[in-house]
Amino acid sequence: MSTHVLRAAALAAAILPALAVAAPLSLDQALSLAVQRSEAARAARAGAASASEAARAAGQLPDPMLRAGVDNLPVTGGDRFSTTRDSMTMKRIGVSQEWLSADKRAARQAAAEATVGREAVQTQAAVADTRLQTALAYIDAFYAGEALKLTTLMEHHAHEELEAARARLSSTTGSSQEVLALTGARGVAGDESDEVRQQQSTANVSLQRWVGVRVEDLALTTLPALPSEQDYVASHPTVVAMQRDIEVARQNAAVASSERNANWTLEVSYGQRTGYSDVVSFGVSIPLQLARDQRQDRETASKLALVDKAEADLAEATRAATGEYRALTSDVLRLRERVDRYRSNVVTPAQQRTAAATAAYRSNQASLMTLFEARHAEVDAQRKLLTLQRDLAKAQVQLVFKPLNPGAMQ
Repeated sequence: MSTHVLRAAALAAAILPALAVAAPLSLDQALSLAVQRSEAARAARAGAASASEAARAAGQLPDPMLRAGVDNLPVTGGDRFSTTRDSMTMKRIGVSQEWLSADKRAARQAAAEATVGREAVQTQAAVADTRLQTALAYIDAFYAGEALKLTTLMEHHAHEELEAARARLSSTTGSSQEVLALTGARGVAGDESDEVRQQQSTANVSLQRWVGVRVEDLALTTLPALPSEQDYVASHPTVVAMQRDIEVARQNAAVASSERNANWTLEVSYGQRTGYSDVVSFGVSIPLQLARDQRQDRETASKLALVDKAEADLAEATRAATGEYRALTSDVLRLRERVDRYRSNVVTPAQQRTAAATAAYRSNQASLMTLFEARHAEVDAQRKLLTLQRDLAKAQVQLVFKPLNPGAMQ
């Protein structure tokens, strides 16, 4: 069974239970679907598999060389191009083998395994980024849906109040100005709903890009606890990748250093002569490293410079990750304070104003327009509160899902 079929079956198995019970899509389900269908994660896994296969061959000796030829073949005279008439002509066949020391093979093996480790980190980073982008899209879609519920309710209220104003006008207790004002207000409420509906559609399309299915009903649950600064920095994708880069650079430097000792090539051959005894030849080829300081030592120095570069990159990445964590935690703290203050200082008074306007209208002490304005102000306050809550959730999502999480690979 092909890999594509297996992935499709896994995806269907994850989707069908949710569809069968028509339950809202949870954040965990969305993350699972996104990871299963992520082509970026698939590409990273293929890269890791490639590095793993290459590592298996890294510590092996080079392939032996088969050598065949004819020595001392006449090219002039009556015996030209004959392999049997001249006693010096010899048909030869042999094999040669370049020999790498155990230390060299171990160094190459270690370098290949370091590359495997780096590719494994890239796989984890691809999964983490998929989960992060899915969570951000999920947050946008969820809060767009919540905002649409508010504007739809406001649109319903505007319609009810306009109908009531028309009824009052027909009974001579209302005024045409009130009807006209509420007609415009209903148009405004309808346009606000259309605007939010457009935002929700865009957010749902963005979410669908990750989970692969069209979802209208979402159920946001409590996000996991925020990591500490130490855990966040230690698991930051860039920091972990840079750590692997240092290891790769060090192992490559060790390979370059091992090249200061030349590789010997051993050869043995069998020669066949006409009229004389067959012969066996053997020998060894040794490269003459006449200028190590100009070649091998410079290669080693080049690789060591890359180690310094990787270490500097790691230090910079660590600083950047630390600054990122502190900025995000500052945003979370400030947004939490703003949410609490806005709820108590704006939303609660707006709700109280609506309750007072409703009571005044029922006792004929306030107009329908006054009631509409109070309700509209409350909806505006609720929408602003949703915006703050959305921004808070997105900041928390970045803190939670940006670090690598090996347990989320499947």
